[in-house]
Amino acid sequence: MKFGVVIFPGSNCDHDMIYVLKDIMKQDVTELWHKDTSLKNVDAVIFPGGFSFGDYLRSGAIARFSPIMEKVIAFAEKGGLVFGVCNGFQILCETHLLPGALLANTNQKFICKNTYIKASNSNSAITKLIKKDTALKIPIAHGEGRYFADSETLKTMRLNEQILFRYCDENGNIGCDANPNGSIENIAGICNAKKNVFGMMPHPERASDTELSNTDGKIIFESILANFN
Repeated sequence: MKFGVVIFPGSNCDHDMIYVLKDIMKQDVTELWHKDTSLKNVDAVIFPGGFSFGDYLRSGAIARFSPIMEKVIAFAEKGGLVFGVCNGFQILCETHLLPGALLANTNQKFICKNTYIKASNSNSAITKLIKKDTALKIPIAHGEGRYFADSETLKTMRLNEQILFRYCDENGNIGCDANPNGSIENIAGICNAKKNVFGMMPHPERASDTELSNTDGKIIFESILANFN
């Protein structure tokens, strides 16, 4: 499988993602610069974390106007798999490929720590192999990770099973104490109605290598590959 990792000025998790896809998952990986006008025949597009354009104005708000986004939008509209992590999630929301928005954390501080998340269903390409009620330890690192959507949008998302991950404690319990940033309904990851565009705030690529003593995030990449087999 051939993955394209989109890199913006300010991206700082791009090589973490490339390392996991290429060296851990043994996949073909192509770097896509934000000014490229071709996706180079990739099978999936990945938006890594970081601070695209320094997060000036608003996280992801400037990146959405980069030349490559026109190609990504067309790719997604044709059913291509697009996956954004952290700043990548913010960019996909700013581009309206995903519903809702990412707002400043309720404590108004940058948060960098391990969190636990639980898959709401296994009916998507990134949750396909995740067992029900399994709490995955995945780190976060963001200042604007508070997911928000209005009540009608949330209602539609629930009906379409678009809410993929929720923050929980290590035992899988979902509650306010397990919510690190104030996200509505403890939402940590979602997809679009067609289930081919995905976004999550926690960093699975930072929990996919035995050298880091945590491989809970690897199953997300394994799910993507299983979806293509």
